[in-house]
Amino acid sequence: MTSRPNIRTAALTGLAPAVWGSTYLVATELLPPDRPLLATTVRALPGGLVLLALGRRLPAGVWWWRAPVLGVLNIGAFNFLLFLAAYRLPGGIAAVIMSAQPMFVVVLAALFLGERIRALHALACVMGAGGVALLVLRGAAPLDALGVLAAVGGALCMGLGITLTKRWGRPEGVGLLTFTGWQLTAGGLVLLPFWLSLEGLPDSLTGSNVLGFAHLITLGAVLSYFVWFRGIERLPAVAVSFLALGSPVVATLLGYLVKGETLSVLQLVGMAVILGAVVLGQRPPPVPADSPAAGPEPARRNLHEPHPARSGETVREGGRPGGRTRP
Repeated sequence: MTSRPNIRTAALTGLAPAVWGSTYLVATELLPPDRPLLATTVRALPGGLVLLALGRRLPAGVWWWRAPVLGVLNIGAFNFLLFLAAYRLPGGIAAVIMSAQPMFVVVLAALFLGERIRALHALACVMGAGGVALLVLRGAAPLDALGVLAAVGGALCMGLGITLTKRWGRPEGVGLLTFTGWQLTAGGLVLLPFWLSLEGLPDSLTGSNVLGFAHLITLGAVLSYFVWFRGIERLPAVAVSFLALGSPVVATLLGYLVKGETLSVLQLVGMAVILGAVVLGQRPPPVPADSPAAGPEPARRNLHEPHPARSGETVREGGRPGGRTRP
């Protein structure tokens, strides 16, 4: 059974995908239209620079390359591929392909972290993908090859980012906010040239645009990635990966509550299946019977109580058969 501290940590970590689920609504209602690179760059870079200024510490040693690698995987490349897939794949297919991310983490965690692949996690992966399909798919739609590759690449980036963040941990003496700042800055710097070359600066900004960007920088980046990386530190990598399935659930609920979109019975079933997959993904591996965590040891035999030695055996001190004879 999952302990209460782990349940609280999982609940807090799950707030990050919940906030990310609001990104689509914010982008469509508050941000300049058709500028995904602007949204993702502004989401990452300003908050990262603020955290760097507050922490006053830059990466050192191996972290000069580790921090940019994590920033690219967790933020820069992941967000770029996510938006590319969303624009090229209609009908929620991008979300279905991205729901394969826990499957990648199950395999990567076995390779890099030594976590055993469990049948329970395989079942949760199937449930998660099926639940997302029920939630977002709307009939048949043609598949764009580049969009499919982008969705698979985005899922792989997120899965590898979770796994390497868990494997490398956080350098000693570096606070979690500073660690988050390193990754946000690296991810934003990777996106910056793509944004400037492909989209350019907007002609003007409205008050709604400013409000939307403020949401992305604070809740959508600094706070959400802080609790996300905190969760990766404290939970198994596979458990964290399943929490990301909450993002399409929140996006669907917000569309229903705010934009008046319909919510079918199949979508409700899909939400329930996703919730079941998330719960299964949080279950820890069984504790071996001989492990100290399995419970108190059986009461020891009284040393003065005779031990039932087998025929032909002497009894040594401590009441165990074999060895030298007790005087």
